Amino acid sequence: MPTSALSIIKSDAPEKWQEILSDLITDPEELLQILELDLPTHTVNEATLRSFPLRAPRPFVARIEKGNWQDPLLKQLWPSHLEDQIHAGFSADPLLEQSSNPVPGLLHKYPGRALLTPVPQCAIHCRYCFRRHFDYQANTPSRAQWRNSLDYIRRHQSIEEVIYSGGDPLAAADRHLAWLTQQIDQIPHVNTLRIHTRLPVVIPQRVNQELLNWLGQSRLKIVVVLHVNHPQELDKSVAAAINSLRTIGVTLLNQSVLLKDVNDNARVLTLLSKQLFSMHVLPYYLHTLDKVHATAHFDISESKALGIIDEMRKMLPGYLLPRLVREVPGEDSKIRLA
Repeated sequence: MPTSALSIIKSDAPEKWQEILSDLITDPEELLQILELDLPTHTVNEATLRSFPLRAPRPFVARIEKGNWQDPLLKQLWPSHLEDQIHAGFSADPLLEQSSNPVPGLLHKYPGRALLTPVPQCAIHCRYCFRRHFDYQANTPSRAQWRNSLDYIRRHQSIEEVIYSGGDPLAAADRHLAWLTQQIDQIPHVNTLRIHTRLPVVIPQRVNQELLNWLGQSRLKIVVVLHVNHPQELDKSVAAAINSLRTIGVTLLNQSVLLKDVNDNARVLTLLSKQLFSMHVLPYYLHTLDKVHATAHFDISESKALGIIDEMRKMLPGYLLPRLVREVPGEDSKIRLA
């Protein structure tokens, strides 16, 4: 392990990532107090809050502007009363993932790659989450059941890439992730491990020595896809975490979701692409919203999305322009809109 990779991690960090993860803000009133906000006129239905609770890591909350209900980070995590509204065309499983779930913990939607859900929870509950209704209870395998998922990958020799996704895979213990990755290492036809995670952004302390160790020991090509929607999410601690991953040879990409009143602005997204690139992260996907129940207030029209990407094209070199995409059930890949 290169010493430079470890020296980037702050040695004086006051808490370990597990301690931060166990001390999330889950009470809306506490969040309001921290951010010096008055109670909103409308509150979310208690049943909605029970089914998808508030979960907010304190390092991420520290980047929210106090006293500002319009803050783009706050909008991503605040449980709005608008989630209680019913909208035609929105459903619990718009991507029909249940039909692509052959064994617990595994989704096989696209040729050449399979997705594993190593852990059922995330560090942060993004209110637009497309898996907020996903049956994680049925997709949290025991060690014995994980062997069934691994056997599925072994039998399907067309699978060249395994994806860890969410819940957020880096919310799992390093011991579990190291074991799972070692098993995948032993499958000859798999050559790439892709990890979709928000942890290095919302809890940068997650990029620790243990994580760097098991990632660095794998024979697989490691790709980490971050999820950053707004440049305000990026600070020096995130840059340090990203740099630690980069120094052990990880390929770093970013995907964003286009969200009304959060980042539906070409200049904001252009700045995001530039800031990511300054941290050696390439913009990858800009997703249109998946039409999940309780998320319609984040939706924008496809014509507006196309207009935004056209404006960005005038301000960015091609390699910094994310692919505007929509996921359509049954297709062999995401559909590129522009």
